[in-house]
Amino acid sequence: MDVFGKLSTYDFGEVHFCLDKATQLKAIVAIHDSRLGPALGGCRFIEYDTDEAAYIDALRLARGMTYKAALAGLAHGGGKSVIIRPKSRFDRVALFRAFGQFIENLRGHYITAEDSGTGLEDMEIVRTVTKHVTGIDPSHGGSGDPSPFTALGVRRGIEACVKFKLGKNDLRGVHVAVQGVGHVGYHLCKELHQAGAKLTVADVDPHKSERANREFGAAIAPLDKIAHVECDVFAPCALGAGINDETVPHLRAPIVAGAANNQLAEPRHGNDLHARGILYAPDYAINAGGLVNVAQEVIGYDAKAARERTLKIYDTIYEICDRSRKLDAPTYKVADIMVEEKLAAAARK
Repeated sequence: MDVFGKLSTYDFGEVHFCLDKATQLKAIVAIHDSRLGPALGGCRFIEYDTDEAAYIDALRLARGMTYKAALAGLAHGGGKSVIIRPKSRFDRVALFRAFGQFIENLRGHYITAEDSGTGLEDMEIVRTVTKHVTGIDPSHGGSGDPSPFTALGVRRGIEACVKFKLGKNDLRGVHVAVQGVGHVGYHLCKELHQAGAKLTVADVDPHKSERANREFGAAIAPLDKIAHVECDVFAPCALGAGINDETVPHLRAPIVAGAANNQLAEPRHGNDLHARGILYAPDYAINAGGLVNVAQEVIGYDAKAARERTLKIYDTIYEICDRSRKLDAPTYKVADIMVEEKLAAAARK
């Protein structure tokens, strides 16, 4: 594994590793950039085929957090942690306590939160060991599950795209195909349904699709066909790399805007979307609502302030779209430029 070569590729930064044999903890904390403040980002807890896959996932996710925090105007850098899920039986409480001690040893350089495979209960365990954790229970001064805020921000971003691309001032009658209706995808469907959108959904778990059908009247598509649905907006809300060589040629939506991280399998897929006239809302720009929400915990949680800042994602996405049109450049490149402008300004202070 080319450890330092990968750090250079993703313009890092630093990486911390932790192995605790007693609990089977194998964890990686990737800190991409801290020019704007301490790194903040969630903890992913899933199985990986190799240690290298976990390492690269941490690097990609942490870089995305830097960009997400910068575009959202937060006083935080980007970081991410991954825990390689043990293949044999394990004590979850003991494992997350060990992880909490790992975070405590970093002395506030990195602040964790929930992500894929982790939840409020896990963050509560981490909280018993370190204060450098967000997304905890409201009874302890936290904000709880950040998924509704992520969904709120994505809905606002979709509204900005629909206004820019389709000239519509609201989502009434707008057809959105949602890929993945887990925590965030479910709440996004709720937001879209309340706004009058028409829904088609798909998920690896048929029960989740059926729930969206019951509660929101969503049509159900096969998981391998959801990207082929003729609609106004394709919303990837599952794991990353959903925009790839297989899906791009089959897209029948003028807009791609969803909650998933790292939606582009490779940057060239952003170029492909631009060349095809498909408007892409850069993932780290549109899905920042959850980060905005948990970041508020660091300074003292205020739900109203978190919501108001999340609603501004509309303005960020619209500005990216506008600059993309003026420059005739892919939106992901425009978003990157906007972030680099912010980071350069911070470095000069």
